Amino acid sequence: MMISSIFFIFFLILSSSYAAVQDFCVADYTAPPSPAGYSCKNPSDVKVDDFVYSGLGVPGNNLKLNKVRLQAAFVAQFPGLNGLGISLARADMEVGGVVPMHTHRGASEVILVAEGKVIAGFITSDNKAYVKNLKKGDIMVLPRGLLHFQVNAGDTRALVFASFSSDDPGVQNLETALFQNDLRTELIAQTTLLDSAEIKKLKGLLGGTN
Repeated sequence: MMISSIFFIFFLILSSSYAAVQDFCVADYTAPPSPAGYSCKNPSDVKVDDFVYSGLGVPGNNLKLNKVRLQAAFVAQFPGLNGLGISLARADMEVGGVVPMHTHRGASEVILVAEGKVIAGFITSDNKAYVKNLKKGDIMVLPRGLLHFQVNAGDTRALVFASFSSDDPGVQNLETALFQNDLRTELIAQTTLLDSAEIKKLKGLLGGTN
């Protein structure tokens, strides 16, 4: 099921990728990346393993606070993706697990529920929420740049695969942007409707400074 899910997502995104000027541009990790991405590895140095990545076969790093493990297959991990406008990720969500509100500045996203039940949704720029209960086999598109989230809605582990229309979609979490920073508590309170005491509590929880 896992392998078929990954290939299905790849098919969806490949159909919308732009045509490359050359066959491929495998990322050269020995050269520093630029805003335009990675330089191309010399074709004579390219190996088949540059086009293969096994990282999505296992759960990723544990985010204890949110009860979720995330594993990415972006260009920084998978050199063969460079310049192709596609990437993948995996989220293993424990009971009560949450992928918190976040955005991807550079990509739209398609999620596929491989196991369990998930509530997923996004919020538009005019503050309308689109939320859906998803079951195994369901997919949902999350438009580029909009706040979105996923919540494990079942009593068992949930497994979600995500595909992106960029090899480096970027991510900014709302909770860490607000509370894992060195912006003064007073300024956050003034620019939001949050109480200073609650802000300090969340900063302490997420590692921000007051």
